[in-house]
Amino acid sequence: MSLPKAELHLHIEGTLEPELAFELAARNSVPLPYADEDALREAYRFEDLQSFLNLYYELMTVLRTERDFEDLANAYLARAAAQGVRHAEIFFDPQAHLARGVEMGTVVEGLWRALGRSRENHGVSTRLIMCFLRDESAESAVATLDAAKPYLDRITGVGLDSAEVGHPPVKFREVYEAAAALGLRRVAHAGEEGPPEYVTEALDVLGVERVDHGLRSMEDPELVARLVRDRVPLTLCPLSNVRLRTVDTLADHPLPTMLEAGLMCTVNSDDPAYFGGYAGDNFDAVRLALGLTEERLRELARNSFLASFLEDDEELRARCLAEVAAYTFPAA
Repeated sequence: MSLPKAELHLHIEGTLEPELAFELAARNSVPLPYADEDALREAYRFEDLQSFLNLYYELMTVLRTERDFEDLANAYLARAAAQGVRHAEIFFDPQAHLARGVEMGTVVEGLWRALGRSRENHGVSTRLIMCFLRDESAESAVATLDAAKPYLDRITGVGLDSAEVGHPPVKFREVYEAAAALGLRRVAHAGEEGPPEYVTEALDVLGVERVDHGLRSMEDPELVARLVRDRVPLTLCPLSNVRLRTVDTLADHPLPTMLEAGLMCTVNSDDPAYFGGYAGDNFDAVRLALGLTEERLRELARNSFLASFLEDDEELRARCLAEVAAYTFPAA
């Protein structure tokens, strides 16, 4: 669906398609334990978040040089633009790269070689959000923020991702306080597999401005009322939720109920190479499976721009919102 939209929940490492993975493996002499691209795709059958993460980190080893990260970002941006994305706020996981000897500068400079020219080359404006791995130590997160300081002119905010259960937001209070002092925007994954209390903690302890996922917020009526009252955006990822067994089928997804409750929901692709679709594919999927009306789809698109970190470019936000209002939907 080419409805103009912003993508706010996208892990750049999760856009590594099998073809590019094999290309980079050959370029960097990295052996992969799969016979070919089809065999790799067969591995994309996940029992839960951890089974996905195991493969996600395994494939990341092919990313070694600035050129690799540039190619990865350009491939995503081209696909996103073709599906109506006008603005993308892109997560990256520096700890996963630092742990294998790839320096922060290699990652940021490589991504920026694509992101810095994205509006010109793809018609997509971008922001870069550095995520901390919640299953690593709090001290590692602080060290990662320190390593990023020379590159903060290219990093808009910080996030929190990876295995959620057993790693509550409070663990990262110190690094989020430091990030806030540096003027960085703050988001965090919460309420995907973790309980609704993690969402509350992310708001109260980390001071997040958006909640990534937040599905399990629906289990706590008081939390739902707060999210509605404060217009806290939720960056939902429907196809991801199905692939990771958070919901059984797309028809079971609570998105319509969440919208009816007044929550400020957005639709995003998360790790599209692994989960079966990019941003437009997710819009198509929820339209078909959940019977969303054109006005609901338009609301999701509006929300994506309203929730974007575009305070430094309100002209762009206004232009994108006008595009959403003027969009004509194709026949279903």
